[in-house]
Amino acid sequence: MILAYGVANLLQSVAATRTTCHHTFDPGLLLRLASHRTYLVGLGCQMLGFVLAFLARRDLPLFLVQASVAAGLGVTAILGVLLLKWRLPAAEVGLLVLLFGGISALVLAAQPAPSRQLGPAGQAALVIAVAVIGTLGFFAVRLHGAPGSVALGSLAGLAFSGAAVAARPLAAVHSVDALVINPLLYILIAHSLVGQLLLGLAMQRGSTTAAVAAMDAAGAVPAAIIGLLFLGDRIWPGREWLAAVGFMITLAAVIGLTRYAEPQHHHEVAPARRRVTLPRPVPATRR
Repeated sequence: MILAYGVANLLQSVAATRTTCHHTFDPGLLLRLASHRTYLVGLGCQMLGFVLAFLARRDLPLFLVQASVAAGLGVTAILGVLLLKWRLPAAEVGLLVLLFGGISALVLAAQPAPSRQLGPAGQAALVIAVAVIGTLGFFAVRLHGAPGSVALGSLAGLAFSGAAVAARPLAAVHSVDALVINPLLYILIAHSLVGQLLLGLAMQRGSTTAAVAAMDAAGAVPAAIIGLLFLGDRIWPGREWLAAVGFMITLAAVIGLTRYAEPQHHHEVAPARRRVTLPRPVPATRR
């Protein structure tokens, strides 16, 4: 899952920067991105990561799965350095090391357990949440540069967090018929589409690392809290401190990456016309 999401982030960011930059909350961006083979391959990797994450959420707590999704950012950064010659500051490299350390701590602390079901009130809350996120995205799309990447990436993270909350109890369904009639399936799809659009807009505005780190930071906390309070997520007895430290380290690392990340690519702009200086006429001399 981590590997699939890392490759998906890289390929989708490349496709996003080759598409005309959008300054409105236009769902048509997804159709334009779909015309790029690079984006489609990246989308395929993301779908693979999504399926693997969905299966992981059947037994694993959301604080572990969502934090593991954040580790895909490290794979994206490493591939960017190797393939696209990105330059990562030393601080970013240190934060990536902290990120993987935090994930390791969470793996040791998480106790597998099936999820509780989400009632009608919880489903209604998720529907309201996707509407609010979409409305905020309508206004955040006017931001440019790094602030736009962070704002839109954060909203994308909240949307994907809602999808993760819907997926945790949905993964416990054992028949296709029950899956199709379950409202959580369509809530999951709505959150995923909104998150995908917001992420594409975020990647167009500057730093891929900033956009993805903001998405992971904003998506990890709500899902972790909701999972522990309402969905029956568990921590091994005596390892609560390890889970808290691991989660805080992971969160600090992804937030730090939004601080130190620099734009890796920009949209091409038409070159400015050169001013041609003509020689001044030589005045005629009087005889």
